[in-house]
Amino acid sequence: MTSHQNAQTMKPATAAKKLGVYLEATPADFQEGVVSRSELNELQANPPAWLKELRENGPHPRPVVAAKLGISISGLARGGITDPLTTEQIEALKAEAPEWLVKERATQSEVRKETVRIKERDARRAAERAAREQGA
Repeated sequence: MTSHQNAQTMKPATAAKKLGVYLEATPADFQEGVVSRSELNELQANPPAWLKELRENGPHPRPVVAAKLGISISGLARGGITDPLTTEQIEALKAEAPEWLVKERATQSEVRKETVRIKERDARRAAERAAREQGA
C-alpha cells in the first residue's frame, strides 16, 4: 500500500487572513490561485516585497486596524470605520483622537482588566479546590 500525501490548500482569502493582509491589495496571481500550506509557511518565513509593503503600510484589514488602534472590531464599526485603512490613516486617527476612539480604547481597557480578573479568580478557585481535594 502506498501513501499519497495531498498538499493542504486554502483559498486566497484564508491565506490573506492568516498573513494579516487585505486580500484586495494583494497581487492578482495571489488572489486568483490557491495557496498550499508550504507556500503559506514560505510567505511567513520569507515575505516577498509586496507582503512586506502591505504589512507595513496597508491597506490593512479590519482586525489589523482594530489592533493598531487598540480597540475591538465592533468598536471600529461603532466608530463608523468599515473600510480598510493605511498605516498613515491609522496614525492620523490616533493623532486626531476623536471622542469615539477614546471611548472605545477605554472600553477595551476595561474588557482586558475584567478578563485578567476572571482568569485570576478561576486560577484561585482551582487552587482552592485542589487543596481541598488533597486534604480530604
